[in-house]
Formats: sequence, structure tokens, C-alpha cells
Amino acid sequence: MRIATWNVNSIRARAERVGGFLDRSDVDVLAIQELKCKDEQFPREVFESRGYEVAFHGLNQWNGVAIASRVGLEDVQLGFENVPGFGDEPAVEARAISALTGGVKVYSLYVPNGRELNHPHYTYKLEWLENLRLDARQQLDAEPEAPIALCGDFNIAPEDEDVWDMAEFEGATHVSAAEREAFARLEEAGFRDVTRQFTPGPGVYTFWDYQNLSFPKKKGMRIDFVLGSPALQRAVSGARIDREERKGKGASDHAPVIADFDL
Repeated sequence: MRIATWNVNSIRARAERVGGFLDRSDVDVLAIQELKCKDEQFPREVFESRGYEVAFHGLNQWNGVAIASRVGLEDVQLGFENVPGFGDEPAVEARAISALTGGVKVYSLYVPNGRELNHPHYTYKLEWLENLRLDARQQLDAEPEAPIALCGDFNIAPEDEDVWDMAEFEGATHVSAAEREAFARLEEAGFRDVTRQFTPGPGVYTFWDYQNLSFPKKKGMRIDFVLGSPALQRAVSGARIDREERKGKGASDHAPVIADFDL
């Protein structure tokens, strides 16, 4: 079973590229983030014409998540237990969707950015991650051998080698101790990155900003992951980052992360 995760940075702007990726990559399941559209604007024909069922959750021009599958799509859930909201009157954003597909529970997650260390969005990010951890851990407690994949843009670079220059990130989000601790707590809860062993760093990234020629200058970050439950950790057989999708006209600023499992 081949599972991929990709922050497409606007599904409508990237619809043709996503279709081409599906044609070339032979993925069974694609977790998508940053749709930037309402549900009624989602280009579902890109997926259905290729034999993929698709579930999506978009509220406005920001955020948005989806799961596309050619091996079945059941028990679709929006958010997770006790998912927090953001704002003066906290509203739950379109940042999490999950479904049972091919016997695996797959999440598509778009973790809040955090913005700045002293910003309320940073506190929101940490709360969001902790409640995700509690929800995921509860599922493993109930069924230790459940195959679960937490896929998405985590907006955290957990290791120093996951950014091009740590000095450039002094006092910034994505690399702070609290964010890295939140990521580590997910791993301690039983969900480990299954891709790094096949795509070791340094200099192996999944995101390159559009500004300042970041991609050709190799100024990237590794912030997109597939975190597998113990059952998936034992089943993983390979992984890669498709840097080709960061190239050319109309590319997202993220590259797809792809993991293979022998189930």
C-alpha cells in the first residue's frame, strides 16, 4: 500500500499537477493539505475521473484538508476529539480529517503554523498538537495493533538538520523547544516517522519558500511527515520525497512525501 502526503497550497491552482502526480506516482492514498477552498469549490473530478474516492473539508480560502483513495474510503471524520479552535470566539478550523482506507486509518493534518513565539497562534498550535496526541494515543490504547498513519504538514522541523541554517531560525517558530517537544511526545505516544530511515539528511527537505530563490539555493525545511503506529512501523518498506513536484511552473512550495507498506 502506498500512502502519500502533500501540502498543495491551493487545490484549485494545483489541480492539474495533482492529477499528473496521481498518474505517475501509483499512490493508493493521498493526504492533502492547504486546500484553500470551500467544499463546493473542490475539484473532485480530478480524483473521481482517476478512480479515487475523495473526502474533503474546507471552510474558506484558508486551510482545508482532504483524503483521496482508490482502495476504499469509510468512516470519514472531521477533526479529532477535543480539537481546539482559534480566535477571540474560538472556531474550529479545517485542519484535520481522517478515514479508514484499505484497512488503515489515515489522517490528513495541517498543523497550525504558530506565527511567532509570543503570538496566541503559537499557544493554539501547542494545544492542537497535544489534543491530537491524546486522541491518537487513546486509539492505540484501545487497539495496540491498529494501523494508523498521521500524515501531513506538521509545521515543525524536529531536528537541527531539518532546516538549512539554524542561525536563521533563532527566536522563530518551527524549531522551538516546545514545538519539538510536542512532536517528540507524538512519537513517544507510539507514532514514529517512517520516512526518515529511507530519506536521511542533512539537506533533505519537504518545503522551500517561494521567496529569494529558496529552492535552487537549497534553503529548505523538513516539516511534512508520515507518522506510523507500531503496526505500520513494522510494515514500512520504503519512502521517498518527490522533489520533482517542487519544480516547474505552478509548483506548490511543498513536495509530496511517499511511504510504502507491506500489509
